[in-house]
Amino acid sequence: MLKRKVKNYTLEFKQSSAKLAATTDQPVSQTAKDLGVNNNTRHGWIKKYHPEKIINQKIIKKEDVSEENKRLRKELLRLRQERDILKKAATYFASGML
Repeated sequence: MLKRKVKNYTLEFKQSSAKLAATTDQPVSQTAKDLGVNNNTRHGWIKKYHPEKIINQKIIKKEDVSEENKRLRKELLRLRQERDILKKAATYFASGML
C-alpha cells in the first residue's frame, strides 16, 4: 500500500502564496500549479489569510450578472421590435402580391 507524503509548508510560505493569489489576476489554480501546491490547499490558505479576496469575487460576480441582465433585456427588446417590423413588412408584401 502506498503512503502519501504529507508536505509541511512554513507559515511564511502559506501567507505569501495566499497574498500572491489575492493580489494577482492570475487564476488560483494556475498559481497553485506554478508553486507546486494542491489547488484546494491554496483555496484554504486564501480563505484563512485573505478572506477579503473571496468576498470581493462574490460582489464582482453579482455586479457582472446584474449588468449582463440589463444588457440582455435591452437586446431582447430591440430584437422583439425588429421581429414585429419584419412581421408587418411580410404581411404588407404578401397582401400586395395577391
